[in-house]
Amino acid sequence: MSIPEYPLQWPDAVPRTAQRVQSQFKTTLHQALANVDKALRAFAKDSGKQVTGIVLSSNVGGLSLKTPVDPGVAAWFTWDGEQRCIAVDRYPKPADNLQAIYHIIEARRTEMRHGGLHVVRQTFKGFTALPAPDDPWKLLGLAPGASADAIDKAYRERAKSAHPDAGGSADAMARLSWARDTAKGAS
Repeated sequence: MSIPEYPLQWPDAVPRTAQRVQSQFKTTLHQALANVDKALRAFAKDSGKQVTGIVLSSNVGGLSLKTPVDPGVAAWFTWDGEQRCIAVDRYPKPADNLQAIYHIIEARRTEMRHGGLHVVRQTFKGFTALPAPDDPWKLLGLAPGASADAIDKAYRERAKSAHPDAGGSADAMARLSWARDTAKGAS
């Protein structure tokens, strides 16, 4: 999956912040970029696993110095064989959201020092970038416009095999849940 730096490519499975709050960060955009770069390099060294394919995706682009309407930042990268994404839009300025990503990475480094690689792997499951399927109806095996009851029934039936406890995977359940929620929103 090729992720562009501009415009912002937000991961499908991550909800957006409804109400932003002011941060206490005093970091410039340039400093925040350097901090994230430094933290990812240190994280790779600490974990003994390469961090590759780093893309910082945002709506900061072009020649405008204005703060974009959507200040979210998504840090996409590959670590431990999987594409990951740490996305933050809590603050009204991209520099602050980027600095928050830096602190999240630093928290994983603290986990590494005190809990080891297995703890970080468990934590990073939440940052696995799961691409959304193109067609929720196809995934549910329903015709577009099916009723909410039909959607729920199809979801429950497919969850029997998609759930990790039934031989499925977290990825399969996440995709199925996305399909249910999207289909219900469209019906």
